[in-house]
Amino acid sequence: MKQALEYKGFIGSVHYSADDDILYGKIEGINDLVSYEGRTIDEIRKDFHDAVDDYLSFCKEKSKPVYKSYKGSFNVRISEDLHRKAVQKAVIEGLSLNQLVQRAIEKEIEARP
Repeated sequence: MKQALEYKGFIGSVHYSADDDILYGKIEGINDLVSYEGRTIDEIRKDFHDAVDDYLSFCKEKSKPVYKSYKGSFNVRISEDLHRKAVQKAVIEGLSLNQLVQRAIEKEIEARP
């Protein structure tokens, strides 16, 4: 089940608050906190679209970068066994561990519907 919204290249989370009986979320991958909500799927989708459009206007007006910047490195926590197997596979294929992980991530991203 997909639990995210997509619009104009942005991803938005979707959560449910039982206390408030409302759907809510935020735009992911940006430096600001931009949230939206709705009582129905159609309402949250519309509020998400409006939030993205408003955010894009705000960034243009302020000459601000739209997306969060990424430095291209991050820590990944995996089991010792998986780590050993990944290193072994990298050595067998003549790759660094980073190259193997990058290739695996690229395959996963390309397989995304």
